[in-house]
Amino acid sequence: MSKNRDALKFFQNFIYQMIDIGGENLPKSISTSLGSKLGRLMKDRGFTGIDSSLKKIYTVLNAKTKIKSLDEKTLDITLKYPKKFCPIGGKFNPDKAELIQKTICIPYTSAILNSFHSGYKYDYEILDCILKSNNKHCRYKLIKEPKKISENSE
Repeated sequence: MSKNRDALKFFQNFIYQMIDIGGENLPKSISTSLGSKLGRLMKDRGFTGIDSSLKKIYTVLNAKTKIKSLDEKTLDITLKYPKKFCPIGGKFNPDKAELIQKTICIPYTSAILNSFHSGYKYDYEILDCILKSNNKHCRYKLIKEPKKISENSE
């Protein structure tokens, strides 16, 4: 476990260095690109539903995932981890929480979902985050809205 945690700490420091050197857009671009590639791979392997796709990507991060539908366009998603440690952002660090969410978590997840349902725009309302609240879970609302078709595209 120690080697895994060391690897995660290296990964997290790498992300912070990318942000320091290239600004927020560098990790955001990489997250979007990796999410798109993973989304296409998952689609090729038969994952097309939002629920099953989210559960699969969060299982890899060692999270127990609970998804509750609030209405036809809103999902309430809770990720519970074994420890107060985020595999992406690390330990409690409220100063970095929003940065990690905007540059890694949201673009990555959006890119995966856009691989399956490109006709939708995805919005996120972060309700709880390990980095910000120092607990064992992340919770957010995923809001799915149809993209508006521009007059130029017809």
